[in-house]
Amino acid sequence: MSDSIAAGQDPHRDQPVVPAGRPLDKASAVLILVHGRGGNAEGMLQLARALDRDDVAYLAPQAAGNTWYPFSFLAPLERNEPYLGSALGKLASVVEGVLDAGIPAEKVLLLGFSQGACLTLEFAARYPRRYGAVIGLTGGVIGPDGTPRDYPGSLEGTTVFIGTSAPDPHVPLGRVEESARVLERMGAWVEVRVYPGRPHTVNEDELERVRALINGVVTGDG
Repeated sequence: MSDSIAAGQDPHRDQPVVPAGRPLDKASAVLILVHGRGGNAEGMLQLARALDRDDVAYLAPQAAGNTWYPFSFLAPLERNEPYLGSALGKLASVVEGVLDAGIPAEKVLLLGFSQGACLTLEFAARYPRRYGAVIGLTGGVIGPDGTPRDYPGSLEGTTVFIGTSAPDPHVPLGRVEESARVLERMGAWVEVRVYPGRPHTVNEDELERVRALINGVVTGDG
Protein backbone atom coordinates (compact mmCIF):
# COMPACT_ATOMS: atom_id res chain seq x y z
CA MET A 1 0.00 0.00 0.00
CA SER A 2 1.41 3.41 -0.92
CA ASP A 3 1.94 6.10 1.69
CA SER A 4 -0.63 8.33 0.01
CA ILE A 5 -3.31 5.63 0.12
CA ALA A 6 -2.45 4.81 3.71
CA ALA A 7 -2.66 8.48 4.66
CA GLY A 8 -6.06 8.75 2.97
CA GLN A 9 -7.40 5.81 4.94
CA ASP A 10 -5.79 6.94 8.21
CA PRO A 11 -5.49 10.72 7.87
CA HIS A 12 -4.67 11.45 11.51
CA ARG A 13 -2.11 8.68 12.00
CA ASP A 14 1.02 10.74 11.41
CA GLN A 15 -0.21 13.99 12.90
CA PRO A 16 1.82 15.35 15.82
CA VAL A 17 1.03 15.08 19.50
CA VAL A 18 2.19 18.28 21.17
CA PRO A 19 3.51 17.91 24.74
CA ALA A 20 3.61 20.46 27.55
CA GLY A 21 4.01 20.50 31.30
CA ARG A 22 5.96 17.82 33.13
CA PRO A 23 7.73 14.99 31.32
CA LEU A 24 5.79 11.74 31.59
CA ASP A 25 8.32 10.15 33.94
CA LYS A 26 8.00 13.05 36.40
CA ALA A 27 4.27 13.75 36.15
CA SER A 28 1.68 13.14 38.86
CA ALA A 29 -1.02 12.71 36.20
CA VAL A 30 -1.45 12.95 32.42
CA LEU A 31 -4.13 15.06 30.73
CA ILE A 32 -4.86 14.33 27.06
CA LEU A 33 -6.51 17.35 25.42
CA VAL A 34 -8.59 16.98 22.22
CA HIS A 35 -9.34 20.13 20.24
CA GLY A 36 -12.56 21.01 18.46
CA ARG A 37 -13.40 21.57 14.80
CA GLY A 38 -11.18 24.29 13.41
CA GLY A 39 -9.08 24.34 16.56
CA ASN A 40 -5.61 23.02 17.16
CA ALA A 41 -3.35 21.42 19.71
CA GLU A 42 -1.80 24.73 20.78
CA GLY A 43 -5.24 26.12 21.60
CA MET A 44 -5.87 23.22 23.95
CA LEU A 45 -2.49 23.76 25.61
CA GLN A 46 -3.57 27.34 26.29
CA LEU A 47 -6.53 25.86 28.15
CA ALA A 48 -4.11 23.60 30.02
CA ARG A 49 -2.09 26.62 31.10
CA ALA A 50 -5.26 28.14 32.55
CA LEU A 51 -5.54 25.11 34.83
CA ASP A 52 -2.31 26.20 36.56
CA ARG A 53 -1.01 22.71 37.39
CA ASP A 54 2.75 22.33 37.04
CA ASP A 55 2.81 18.67 38.12
CA VAL A 56 0.82 17.35 35.12
CA ALA A 57 1.97 16.14 31.71
CA TYR A 58 -0.20 17.49 28.90
CA LEU A 59 -0.53 15.82 25.50
CA ALA A 60 -2.52 17.49 22.72
CA PRO A 61 -2.99 15.50 19.50
CA GLN A 62 -3.45 17.52 16.32
CA ALA A 63 -6.11 16.61 13.75
CA ALA A 64 -5.31 16.64 10.04
CA GLY A 65 -6.78 19.82 8.62
CA ASN A 66 -7.80 20.90 12.14
CA THR A 67 -10.89 18.70 11.94
CA TRP A 68 -11.34 15.20 13.34
CA TYR A 69 -14.23 14.30 11.00
CA PRO A 70 -15.96 16.34 8.29
CA PHE A 71 -19.69 16.22 9.10
CA SER A 72 -21.80 16.76 12.21
CA PHE A 73 -21.38 14.24 15.01
CA LEU A 74 -25.10 13.52 14.48
CA ALA A 75 -24.54 12.38 10.87
CA PRO A 76 -24.61 8.68 9.92
CA LEU A 77 -21.39 7.10 11.15
CA GLU A 78 -20.30 6.00 7.69
CA ARG A 79 -20.38 9.59 6.38
CA ASN A 80 -17.57 10.53 8.74
CA GLU A 81 -15.31 7.66 7.75
CA PRO A 82 -12.41 7.09 7.41
CA TYR A 83 -11.77 10.20 9.51
CA LEU A 84 -13.71 9.08 12.60
CA GLY A 85 -12.03 5.70 12.74
CA SER A 86 -8.65 7.36 12.23
CA ALA A 87 -9.38 9.88 15.02
CA LEU A 88 -10.37 7.14 17.45
CA GLY A 89 -7.25 5.22 16.49
CA LYS A 90 -5.12 8.31 17.10
CA LEU A 91 -6.49 8.70 20.61
CA ALA A 92 -5.95 5.00 21.25
CA SER A 93 -2.32 5.31 20.19
CA VAL A 94 -1.80 8.32 22.49
CA VAL A 95 -3.31 6.48 25.45
CA GLU A 96 -1.33 3.33 24.75
CA GLY A 97 1.86 5.38 24.50
CA VAL A 98 1.20 6.82 27.96
CA LEU A 99 0.48 3.39 29.41
CA ASP A 100 3.61 1.99 27.77
CA ALA A 101 5.58 4.73 29.53
CA GLY A 102 4.49 3.21 32.84
CA ILE A 103 1.64 5.59 33.72
CA PRO A 104 -1.36 3.69 35.12
CA ALA A 105 -4.68 4.32 33.40
CA GLU A 106 -6.08 5.64 36.70
CA LYS A 107 -3.69 8.60 36.35
CA VAL A 108 -4.81 9.43 32.78
CA LEU A 109 -7.51 12.04 32.19
CA LEU A 110 -9.13 12.63 28.79
CA LEU A 111 -10.57 16.06 27.99
CA GLY A 112 -12.16 17.31 24.79
CA PHE A 113 -13.95 20.47 23.69
CA SER A 114 -16.84 20.54 21.19
CA GLN A 115 -15.97 18.14 18.34
CA GLY A 116 -13.12 16.98 20.55
CA ALA A 117 -15.57 16.37 23.40
CA CYS A 118 -17.71 14.20 21.12
CA LEU A 119 -14.63 12.26 20.08
CA THR A 120 -13.46 11.90 23.69
CA LEU A 121 -16.81 10.59 24.93
CA GLU A 122 -17.13 8.19 21.98
CA PHE A 123 -13.57 7.01 22.60
CA ALA A 124 -14.31 6.32 26.26
CA ALA A 125 -17.35 4.26 25.26
CA ARG A 126 -15.44 2.27 22.62
CA TYR A 127 -12.23 1.87 24.65
CA PRO A 128 -13.56 1.50 28.19
CA ARG A 129 -11.32 1.01 31.20
CA ARG A 130 -10.78 2.73 34.55
CA TYR A 131 -9.47 6.16 33.54
CA GLY A 132 -8.62 8.93 35.95
CA ALA A 133 -11.48 10.96 34.48
CA VAL A 134 -13.23 11.65 31.17
CA ILE A 135 -14.26 15.25 30.52
CA GLY A 136 -16.52 16.38 27.69
CA LEU A 137 -16.84 20.15 27.42
CA THR A 138 -19.94 20.42 25.23
CA GLY A 139 -20.26 17.08 23.45
CA GLY A 140 -21.97 13.73 23.23
CA VAL A 141 -21.50 10.23 21.86
CA ILE A 142 -21.36 10.11 18.08
CA GLY A 143 -23.95 9.00 15.54
CA PRO A 144 -27.54 9.80 14.55
CA ASP A 145 -30.53 9.32 16.80
CA GLY A 146 -31.27 5.62 17.16
CA THR A 147 -27.62 4.52 16.93
CA PRO A 148 -27.20 1.30 18.95
CA ARG A 149 -25.28 2.01 22.13
CA ASP A 150 -24.44 -1.57 23.07
CA TYR A 151 -20.76 -0.88 23.72
CA PRO A 152 -18.99 -3.82 25.38
CA GLY A 153 -16.80 -3.41 28.45
CA SER A 154 -16.88 -1.30 31.59
CA LEU A 155 -15.60 2.10 32.67
CA GLU A 156 -15.14 0.65 36.17
CA GLY A 157 -16.22 3.67 38.16
CA THR A 158 -14.48 6.32 36.04
CA THR A 159 -15.73 9.84 36.75
CA VAL A 160 -17.21 11.45 33.64
CA PHE A 161 -17.96 15.17 33.62
CA ILE A 162 -19.99 16.77 30.82
CA GLY A 163 -20.58 20.50 30.73
CA THR A 164 -22.88 22.03 28.13
CA SER A 165 -24.78 25.18 27.28
CA ALA A 166 -28.55 25.15 26.76
CA PRO A 167 -29.44 25.67 24.07
CA ASP A 168 -26.23 24.91 22.20
CA PRO A 169 -25.99 25.49 18.43
CA HIS A 170 -24.13 22.23 17.80
CA VAL A 171 -24.89 19.75 20.61
CA PRO A 172 -28.52 19.05 21.56
CA LEU A 173 -29.13 18.69 25.28
CA GLY A 174 -30.95 15.43 24.59
CA ARG A 175 -27.75 13.91 23.20
CA VAL A 176 -25.81 15.03 26.28
CA GLU A 177 -28.41 13.35 28.49
CA GLU A 178 -28.36 10.19 26.36
CA SER A 179 -24.56 10.12 26.59
CA ALA A 180 -24.75 10.33 30.37
CA ARG A 181 -27.15 7.37 30.48
CA VAL A 182 -24.98 5.30 28.15
CA LEU A 183 -21.81 5.89 30.16
CA GLU A 184 -23.60 5.27 33.46
CA ARG A 185 -24.74 1.90 32.11
CA MET A 186 -21.09 1.21 31.34
CA GLY A 187 -20.14 1.72 34.97
CA ALA A 188 -19.10 5.38 34.98
CA TRP A 189 -20.02 7.94 37.60
CA VAL A 190 -21.42 10.77 35.49
CA GLU A 191 -21.98 14.43 36.33
CA VAL A 192 -23.69 16.79 33.87
CA ARG A 193 -23.72 20.55 34.36
CA VAL A 194 -25.96 22.66 32.14
CA TYR A 195 -25.26 26.38 31.70
CA PRO A 196 -28.38 28.15 30.34
CA GLY A 197 -27.64 30.81 27.77
CA ARG A 198 -23.88 30.30 27.77
CA PRO A 199 -22.07 30.68 24.42
CA HIS A 200 -20.32 27.70 22.81
CA THR A 201 -17.21 28.01 24.92
CA VAL A 202 -15.59 26.89 28.20
CA ASN A 203 -16.41 28.78 31.39
CA GLU A 204 -14.62 29.15 34.72
CA ASP A 205 -16.96 26.76 36.51
CA GLU A 206 -15.93 24.00 34.10
CA LEU A 207 -12.26 24.83 34.61
CA GLU A 208 -12.75 24.61 38.38
CA ARG A 209 -14.34 21.19 37.95
CA VAL A 210 -11.41 20.05 35.80
CA ARG A 211 -8.96 21.30 38.44
CA ALA A 212 -10.83 19.33 41.09
CA LEU A 213 -10.77 16.18 38.97
CA ILE A 214 -7.03 16.51 38.38
CA ASN A 215 -6.47 17.04 42.09
CA GLY A 216 -8.52 13.93 42.87
CA VAL A 217 -6.45 11.85 40.47
CA VAL A 218 -3.15 13.20 41.85
CA THR A 219 -4.13 12.64 45.49
CA GLY A 220 -5.93 9.36 44.88
CA ASP A 221 -9.25 10.77 46.11
CA GLY A 222 -10.89 10.89 42.68
